[in-house]
Amino acid sequence: MTRLHDPAKRGFASDNYAGVLPEVLEAIAEANLGHQGAYGTDDYTAALGERITDLFGAGARAFPVFNGTGANVVALSAVSDRWSAVVCADTGHIHVDEGGAPEKLAGLKLFVVPTTEGKLTPEAITAAVPDRAGDVHWPQPRVLSVAQSTELGTVYTPDELRALADYAHERGWLLHLDGSRLGNAAASLGTGLRAITTDVGADVVSVGGTKSGLLGAELVVVLDAATAPGIEYVRKLSMQLASKQRFLAAQFLALFDDDRYLRVAGHANAMARLLADRVGGIDGVAITQPVQANAVFATLPRDAAEALMERVPFYFWDETRSEVRWMCAWDTTEDDVRAFAALVAEELSRTAGI
Repeated sequence: MTRLHDPAKRGFASDNYAGVLPEVLEAIAEANLGHQGAYGTDDYTAALGERITDLFGAGARAFPVFNGTGANVVALSAVSDRWSAVVCADTGHIHVDEGGAPEKLAGLKLFVVPTTEGKLTPEAITAAVPDRAGDVHWPQPRVLSVAQSTELGTVYTPDELRALADYAHERGWLLHLDGSRLGNAAASLGTGLRAITTDVGADVVSVGGTKSGLLGAELVVVLDAATAPGIEYVRKLSMQLASKQRFLAAQFLALFDDDRYLRVAGHANAMARLLADRVGGIDGVAITQPVQANAVFATLPRDAAEALMERVPFYFWDETRSEVRWMCAWDTTEDDVRAFAALVAEELSRTAGI
């Protein structure tokens, strides 16, 4: 087969740009041997179920799916009623980056809360979402959805998550964690997954795999089966049930083996901190968000940003103020970071001299 890309090409646009962990490719090849039962009746899915209880607690149940939007739609649908609403941050992925799927496919009204640094607080929710429980004219909030880490690369502490869980439960709501970068949050905090999910009172979690080096594999984890009756049927209705599910389960087994998820996420986080250190001192660059996971947000002159984008892939986050997002991944190297920082310095020096 003819190679269609330059394997040396690197970018900072998204951790989705990175390839697949070598250990995950090996796990897929191993799972490919022989025949296994379909639709989750295989040895790998059974083993994943046991591993999930080790990581999240005895009541946890795992449901592999294909992608992050699917994970969120399945999770939110399974814990909601037809008349339910979901409360989320104004920067939340379910609001700004999922094509309206939670609303169109799950039929859920989203109540959007303005945030600082992408993080919800009980006070902010109270100010933005009127208390109209029982009002037939008003969508009834059922779920508080929290991204961990947030879309701005910030990380909730366990205490912050516990406060949100308590707030939600006092109102009869459930807490959903949108954890497409849950491993990055755990690595940033120096904890395991249970400490920022089960132990803080979360009810259902979308666990990211693709951004951690998997191939089209995400996971919904229900922490108490009673909160999501019928999730098996919801997953099928949502077109997220894999016939050859062993290939999804095998990838997560490889990711969780010997805490590999923490190591790869911790490396990506470290590269983001290095990048922030390298570019933060360049005249014309201003870091705009705390660097707590694997994202760096910064402003720089627009002409310099556009010139850099022609050489290295990345995106504008807020074009109105020339704010960009630079993402680091499991395969980002120190040489990648240093080379990119040198390009930033070179371009800013060039444009400043024009």
